Amino acid sequence: MNIKEAKNYIKDTVRIYLKKDEEGEYRVPVVRQRPIFLLGAPGIGKTAVMEQIAGELGIALVSYSMTHHTRQSALGLPYIMHKEYEGQTYDVTEYTMSEIIASIYDVMADSGIKEGILFLDEINCVSETLAPSMLQFLQYKVFGRHRVPDGWVIVTAGNPPEYNKSVREFDVVTMDRLKILEVEADYKAWREYAGERSIHAAVLNYLDMKKDDFYQVETTVRGRSYITARGWEDLSGMLALYEEEKIPVEESLVGQYLRNDRVAKEFTAYYDLYCKYKDDYKADEILGGIVSEQVKEKARKADFDERLSLMGMLIDRIRQDIKDNMLGAEILHELMNPLRALKAKAESGAGAEELAAVAGQQSSARQKAMESLRKAGALSEREKRKDRYIVRFLGDCEKLIRISGAEEGMEVFDPVKDKFDALVATYKEDTGTVQEKLHFLFTFVDDTFGSGNEMLLLMTECTVQADCAKFIGMYGCEDYQKHNEEMMLTERGAGLLEKIEALEL
Repeated sequence: MNIKEAKNYIKDTVRIYLKKDEEGEYRVPVVRQRPIFLLGAPGIGKTAVMEQIAGELGIALVSYSMTHHTRQSALGLPYIMHKEYEGQTYDVTEYTMSEIIASIYDVMADSGIKEGILFLDEINCVSETLAPSMLQFLQYKVFGRHRVPDGWVIVTAGNPPEYNKSVREFDVVTMDRLKILEVEADYKAWREYAGERSIHAAVLNYLDMKKDDFYQVETTVRGRSYITARGWEDLSGMLALYEEEKIPVEESLVGQYLRNDRVAKEFTAYYDLYCKYKDDYKADEILGGIVSEQVKEKARKADFDERLSLMGMLIDRIRQDIKDNMLGAEILHELMNPLRALKAKAESGAGAEELAAVAGQQSSARQKAMESLRKAGALSEREKRKDRYIVRFLGDCEKLIRISGAEEGMEVFDPVKDKFDALVATYKEDTGTVQEKLHFLFTFVDDTFGSGNEMLLLMTECTVQADCAKFIGMYGCEDYQKHNEEMMLTERGAGLLEKIEALEL
């Protein structure tokens, strides 16, 4: 099972466990809610998947690594209580609340979200003193004397023993309480995730050519050598920052994330070539329709790895533009309801002070909802960007109403309408620009490479990347439709992806 399949399975399981009957009781009793155990090599994206699931389901997430927990921190510390039984006073040992259980209540109090996922990583590395308590926890959701609150689903994860010396293999009794998912590193699944996360084009291009370098763990004469999905993603973020600061990328930097001498050396060499290709082929000029015949001829004569790098750069640029455009569409859509409410207030004769107060309340409510999701660990970067923009927009509306000088009626709403109309106009202009860039990209690829592998790569990206497919679905693209008919893309579907996998890169 790859990480994408595991994500879908976990998401479905969480939804089922949180399903209630007409009395408001959970359909699957707590004792039958088997925790999920993700068993897989390190760095394949287990934690990232949990964040995505929580965000998509709108529930909270509390994550803990079990490697640092002792019996006392997980189960609570003992203290003495004085109790009376049948007239006699006794000293009785009680226990404080588990740090883990307390953190769940903290998240519920801070966010207002009452359901969520408790994700316990490295669960098969618990200390020897804590191991006997895990069976009770896995079956009854109890740490010490305190239960995990209702509405919280337990998902656990761990590495196989060959990756971690601290692993303690579970016995059959414990394993019989778990839903076990064995997850393997899979580049194809990660590639889809990487496109959504805007992983650096140099990383994707290199791995498209050398898929075997995506994930490796081996023992050498110099010790453990390893490359993980986490390492590639972290390196991607660092490359972007180094480029912003115009700091040269050296092999010593790459080697901090790719702990394999050969791959670190080869990727560094490729990255230098990638930067050269960026200078040779001006992506902005190509997407602006300003491209000379000399550049096209150079691209035609280039080796396939150079052509693949060129396509990766161009696709990465248009994909980012489309992603930003689709975020703009979501912002406009979500602004409609609060602005309609403001308009209705104005039409009813509300004064400037009242209308400004409503706009302020809308901004505050959105800010509060954003903070709740953030504290619950269920807010993606995309949602954060969108919410921040909407909060600022509504806050600006409040200020505009207050300084407008109008007293009541639709005149009070006019500044808000003008601001929104300007935003719509900017979005339409941006949409036209993106459509034009997409057309120029198709024209360049068609003129330079025809309907070869390069066009296949472009068409596949437009088909499988969510924002690209949505943009084309909303606004159309004659170039895409033309090549879609030529390649019979809709009929061939996954066959295109298989063909790309089979290319001799």
